[in-house]
Amino acid sequence: MKTLKRRRREYKTDYAKRIKLLKSGKPRVVFRRTNKYIIAQYVTSNEARDSVKFGVNSKQLLKYGWGEKNKGSLKSIPAAYLLGFLVGKKITKENLDTPIADFGMLRTIHKTKVYGFLKGLIDSGIDIKCDEKIFPSEEKIKGENLKEKIDTQKIKSEIEKL
Repeated sequence: MKTLKRRRREYKTDYAKRIKLLKSGKPRVVFRRTNKYIIAQYVTSNEARDSVKFGVNSKQLLKYGWGEKNKGSLKSIPAAYLLGFLVGKKITKENLDTPIADFGMLRTIHKTKVYGFLKGLIDSGIDIKCDEKIFPSEEKIKGENLKEKIDTQKIKSEIEKL
């Protein structure tokens, strides 16, 4: 019987996927969810040692005009989209290499937060090849399905002022 590594047993790391990402030699944009927030990090690897260049948390959207009454929805599809847009703008501003997306052990189901984040990256100017059919609808990205409406255009314009 084969013994699994601890991080695989805890459902935290897919080592086969990680090796493929490391072999590419490209930097990664790591997307992770917590119970309250979404975290995105720009990570480079040298000899399998990860180095985080910068990280962004969806809580930082509060600085760009995310309403206090919408504080509970900081892990929604609009928050994921705006976080991807913010990360993309930071990458282009600092002239960093084009990254590849690393979603880790998250299930990648079409039209979810993961692909909302990816659409935000693409809309910010990052060149990532992706099929348009997998992205959430525009009304979900704008937050029209939420109880409290979110003005994503206003927040996007604040992010673009970076």
